[in-house]
Amino acid sequence: MASSYAYRVRDKQGKLISGMLEGDSEATVANKLRQMGYIVVSITRKAESSFNISFQGLTRIKSKDLTVFSRQFSTMINAGLSLTKSLNILGEQTQNKKLAKIVVEVQHDVEGGQALSEALGKHGKAFPPLFINMVKAGETGGVLDEVLLRVAEHFEKESVLKSRIKSAMSYPTAMFGFCMLILFVMITFIVPIFVNMFDTLGGTLPLPTRILLVLSNLVRNYCIIWILFIIGSIVAFRRFGATEGGRLKIDAVKLKLPVFGKLSKKIAIAKFTRTFGTLVSSGVPILQALDIVGDTAGNAVVTSAVKKTRVSIKEGETIAKPLSENSIFPPMVVHMISVGEETGSLDSMLRKIADFYDQEVTTTVDSLTSLLEPLMIVIMALVIGAIIISLYMPMFQVITLIK
Repeated sequence: MASSYAYRVRDKQGKLISGMLEGDSEATVANKLRQMGYIVVSITRKAESSFNISFQGLTRIKSKDLTVFSRQFSTMINAGLSLTKSLNILGEQTQNKKLAKIVVEVQHDVEGGQALSEALGKHGKAFPPLFINMVKAGETGGVLDEVLLRVAEHFEKESVLKSRIKSAMSYPTAMFGFCMLILFVMITFIVPIFVNMFDTLGGTLPLPTRILLVLSNLVRNYCIIWILFIIGSIVAFRRFGATEGGRLKIDAVKLKLPVFGKLSKKIAIAKFTRTFGTLVSSGVPILQALDIVGDTAGNAVVTSAVKKTRVSIKEGETIAKPLSENSIFPPMVVHMISVGEETGSLDSMLRKIADFYDQEVTTTVDSLTSLLEPLMIVIMALVIGAIIISLYMPMFQVITLIK
């Protein structure tokens, strides 16, 4: 079984370099380093517990990690450091252990003669297609530092948008969960206490009370079945959404929802225009950029529209014309893209559209939050009030009969 070894070597210029390498033994690692042209100074086996191994395997590479990686990589290259030296430093300094391990592997591939984009392409789960293709364009144009800076800015803006949505929706989500918890506790534990009291009263219970008792029995007696049903429904929904046709139908429904539909549409347009603009400004060819945008749009309806656009461009059409035939793209977006094509400033126009829709998403989320908060409180009050009234209605009847 391969183990990790920490090594220190000197290159042909006598510079001291350190890093990590996997191998079956110290001799194997030493041979690899000598084949790379290094003079071995020291090799030390790094002991790792099984807990650490499993923990690192579960570590996810977030967009924040890629943002920091891209910005640091850009700074080092701009300062005149070589690719291998920059990757070596990043492999040691990157806090995400999984990403650090991948960076070391990329460094070894680059040292072996592979292009940086080719080495990154071996790790498709860590580096998205947008990242790899932009690095390839940067290598080709000799502006890798500028491209990496654009990548960092792209991920930063996407991260800001996601965090705004999450923070705005956290309170309504927590309120909804709290409401459901109270409802479950009352039906499961409070109602049965009143059942014994109702049995001693005799007579016919009011209709709301009977409905509440039936609901309580269904929850208490078939709790396992309900849980299995919910889990099965979630699994079936996810499998349906994993198919091409299922995802297209689900995303189409999302766009038609009363309030959330407009929000989903604005998010999709912001993501499409920002990704497309970043790729175009980095020198990625239009058709290749559309392929990447289609795969990373986040909405199957947008993906389908982008694919049709790509086909039309191959036949000699402009970008704006096929987009205008799809209702998901507002006239303003189509007109700005058309102007960008005519004036040769497509990347600038796409960034302006993305900034506009980022602000629109923020405004919509804030308005939605201000609407949902009082709405959730009202719904919670109505549900709990209805349960309490249903529980006390038989007592009102008894008091009336006694009088």
